[in-house]
Amino acid sequence: MPSNAGTTRLVIVESPAKAKTISGYLGPGYVVEASFGHVRDLPRNAADVPAKYKGEPWARLGVDVDNGFQALYVVSVDRKQQINKLVKLAKEVDEIFLATDEDREGEAIAWHLVETLKPKVPVKRMVFHEITKPAIQAAVANPREIDRDLVDAQEARRILDRLYGYEVSPVLWKKVMPKLSAGRVQSVATRIVVERERQRMAFRTAEYWDILATLAVASAGEGPRTFNATLIALNGDRIATGKDFEPTTGRVRAGAGVVHLDEGGARGLAARLEGRPFTVTRVEEKPYRRRPYAPFITSTLQQEAARKLRFSSQQTMRTAQRLYENGYITYMRTDSVNLSETAIAAARRQIVELYGERSVPPEPRRYTGKVKNAQEAHEAIRPAGDNFRTPGDVAKELSGEEFKLYELIWRRTIASQMTDAVGSSVSVRIRAVSSSSEEADFGATGKTITDPGFLRAYVESSDDENAEAEDAERRLPTLVKDQPLTADELAAQGHHTQPPSRYTEASLVKALEELGIGRPSTYASIMQTIQDRGYVTKRGQAMIPTFLAFAVIGLLERHYPRLIDYDFTASMENELDEIAGGEHAAVDFLTSFYFGSTNGTGDRAIAHAGGLKKLVTENVSEIDARSVNSIPLFTDDEGREVVVRVGRYGPYLQRAVPGEQPAAPAEGEEGGGQGDRAPIPEGVAPDELTPEKVHELFLGGGGERKLGDDPATGEPIVLKSGRFGPYVASGERKSSLLRSQTPDSLTFDEALKLLSLPRLVGVAPDGVEVFANNGRYGPYVKRGDEFRSLDSEDKMFTVTLDEALALLAAPKARQRRAAAPPLREMGNDPLTEKPLVIKDGRFGPYVTDGETNASLRRAQTPEALTLEEASEMLAEKRAKGPAPKKAAAKKAAPAKKTAAKKTAAATKSTAAKKTTTAKATTAKKAPAKKAAPRKANSTTE
Repeated sequence: MPSNAGTTRLVIVESPAKAKTISGYLGPGYVVEASFGHVRDLPRNAADVPAKYKGEPWARLGVDVDNGFQALYVVSVDRKQQINKLVKLAKEVDEIFLATDEDREGEAIAWHLVETLKPKVPVKRMVFHEITKPAIQAAVANPREIDRDLVDAQEARRILDRLYGYEVSPVLWKKVMPKLSAGRVQSVATRIVVERERQRMAFRTAEYWDILATLAVASAGEGPRTFNATLIALNGDRIATGKDFEPTTGRVRAGAGVVHLDEGGARGLAARLEGRPFTVTRVEEKPYRRRPYAPFITSTLQQEAARKLRFSSQQTMRTAQRLYENGYITYMRTDSVNLSETAIAAARRQIVELYGERSVPPEPRRYTGKVKNAQEAHEAIRPAGDNFRTPGDVAKELSGEEFKLYELIWRRTIASQMTDAVGSSVSVRIRAVSSSSEEADFGATGKTITDPGFLRAYVESSDDENAEAEDAERRLPTLVKDQPLTADELAAQGHHTQPPSRYTEASLVKALEELGIGRPSTYASIMQTIQDRGYVTKRGQAMIPTFLAFAVIGLLERHYPRLIDYDFTASMENELDEIAGGEHAAVDFLTSFYFGSTNGTGDRAIAHAGGLKKLVTENVSEIDARSVNSIPLFTDDEGREVVVRVGRYGPYLQRAVPGEQPAAPAEGEEGGGQGDRAPIPEGVAPDELTPEKVHELFLGGGGERKLGDDPATGEPIVLKSGRFGPYVASGERKSSLLRSQTPDSLTFDEALKLLSLPRLVGVAPDGVEVFANNGRYGPYVKRGDEFRSLDSEDKMFTVTLDEALALLAAPKARQRRAAAPPLREMGNDPLTEKPLVIKDGRFGPYVTDGETNASLRRAQTPEALTLEEASEMLAEKRAKGPAPKKAAAKKAAPAKKTAAKKTAAATKSTAAKKTTTAKATTAKKAPAKKAAPRKANSTTE
């Protein structure tokens, strides 16, 4: 599209990939440059606050709450170079087009660009929902002004999240653990996952039985000869199924009026029905019709990509971003199911080409969104352009992930404009009378699809992996009332009720969407945040809350219930929508929320409580940290209360009789506790801490257990568990278990051998003692400062002095490892032009430019990391500066040699005493640490 003669225009987009694509669609006279996302934000920490504001009381928040909630915005260190480049370009052009994304986030970025660049030339807002040549040309030809209502809504959201995070997080630091974060949506999402785990922990399974009959017709005709039917009633009373049991007791619900068959009852009834005649008592046939699904919105795309492709939410959105920026799909952050007339026409044309005229309904399909608080007026996610490219057309152009996601979007879009799937469904009742005159009713259902319609293109998956696919058929023989049947087999089958399934990323996004919490642009980041903060871990697709999450949510529920209330959180989304629509002022909303003013749109319950500020500053001292960090499990058979404690070194079990005197803490654990302790192994989910599992952990996993008395000293030998695993102790002697040993199988004799370490092997000719011991890297022998590894743990107890001296005399085996090739070469950093590579390091993969390294975050993979993400990670690392070096520890003066030789046990005992004394002295002299500067991790939703 040619520019006006002599006119130069600067088009600013968000990413280099988008800039590259768009620049190909614009003619001479257009300069397309990227902002690299957000250009300004609230200060991340104290170092970001400009010197002139450091003395202000509101500087820690970055928001002047007493002056209309004026925000203090600073340009990110890693963006300054690019901003300088944009400022220079803005002075050289005649017009500026801000082509950031068409949503609140994009609108805010456009406003920040104007505020930062301060251009002297006309500025226009350019919007589009797909990056194709016609769409870009239309956007240039039809610009608009920046929508200040959308900007105000986004700014209010950002300030709201900052206030929430910076005011609530310090309470968690004081009462739970340092460096934790709270967030308006993050905490609610965590609560949803915790509540589901609580349901699983309270769940009590129930067993129930029924009978599966394999029935046969005398003449098969066109259908199958045999089919299966399940016992559904006995003497007119319904047979109990899973839904009839109380989930917390495992008993049949009161008033259910059902027959609960156990194994004996089911097998006995099956035996009494052997050889008895079966008769069809009822046949009901109904037409079957299934309408196609609406095109994808952000949440449904994440859900289906998780189910079908096993993509995480982040992975889905990263891949969709690449597809959008390269012109393959429309904008991927939307909650609209609408398709444009052009898109509908393109879909219908392609359906005719691929599936024939009969697969297109007479009238185009229109969809109405069901999302609560739908925000944006975009199209649904669909293939870009006026003529859709089939997956076959783009297969050679896309990576594996991109192709899979494009095909999913293409199929869903095409299917949304196809005919219904039609067929018939049949329900059959069959009765048999047992030899004891019991009337047993069996039921069977069938489904036949006569025209699959849209199912030819797309079948939606279910969160229930055992659910039947929608295109599956169940064919029954042709049956009529009073038709006789014979039973080829009668099999009693048992079932167990199942606890509610854990959330997956897909189902959690769906739950948030149904509650009206969060927005399309936030779902993926919320899924990532609750994992990065250590509140949720993943086992396969299942999301499991940590005990840390239980402690955090427990505190918020008890002391700030409104802040994680589902309706309240959704109502804030409503109020932000009203600000975006120009119906309310952002400052009134923020004032009501923070100070409690009832003049405005803020929540009245918060207002009456005095607002957020009062809520989190008053009565904090009354929050009992020990209670908050204790998760009750049950009372065992001996009357001891079993709880999980969230400690500095991880969660652990504790049990004690109520009122029992405090016992000494276990090695490495907090003091002031009561009763036995046992660590909880990593990977154990909260609902897996059954009485049986807890008993096992206390016996074999680290609960204090006496093994006997040392015959030499008379002191008890005890098996314990500490921060670094199980160990044995007797008096002041301690020794960790060997790799080949387990706590539950450790014998008294093995414990004695362990306590003999370090073992004095003998004295070298020069008078220096030689020891054998077990260390961090395995068994070894030691003479002075010389160490050599032993090839087995047994050798620690059998190695002779001659063997040890021979090992120590041999040179150390050193093998310089060749530098491993990088895992991936990424290209040049868009900011520094340095080549970026991903390498495998000691602590996992990391990206580097040769000078700065940044570890990949959880859920990031070397294959999926984009160049832009890598550049941003390194820029953040450079902005933080080098890590402070630890002061070198002063060497203690060498101890004088004593004439008398000491035994190994005595040597270790003396060293332990000195260490204890040194620690106590250091603790007395050490000054109190200053509070760490507030980090940005408490500002997320």
